Amino acid sequence: MSGKIKVLIAEDSSVILNLTKKILEFQNCEIFSAKNGQIVLDMLAGGEQFNVILMDINMPGMDGTECTANIRKLNDPSKANIPIIAITGNAKNLSMEDYKAQGFNDFLQKPLNFDVLVEKVKALA
Repeated sequence: MSGKIKVLIAEDSSVILNLTKKILEFQNCEIFSAKNGQIVLDMLAGGEQFNVILMDINMPGMDGTECTANIRKLNDPSKANIPIIAITGNAKNLSMEDYKAQGFNDFLQKPLNFDVLVEKVKALA
């Protein structure tokens, strides 16, 4: 892919957000961030386009699962079909099929393995 990969990180933890941002910027990604699902939806409604979204499951206000369901219902197919990677501390409780049924393309377990993060972002972007 030519140019920068535009990644939206929806994460309420500033530690995870900052580490993820630094790793992905080093990989030629342009990073945007949101602290909850409603901010993600507002950014998409405002015309922002992203190649991939990293979506924390547990955020205040609108969580990642609800936000993903709302994204998948959008009328604009380029936004409704954005690849979304769930970020969760509870991945062992759900299977990949469970995440896909909720609208996610993939998931990452916390604590994040940054090599796997980069691999998944590049694969889906």
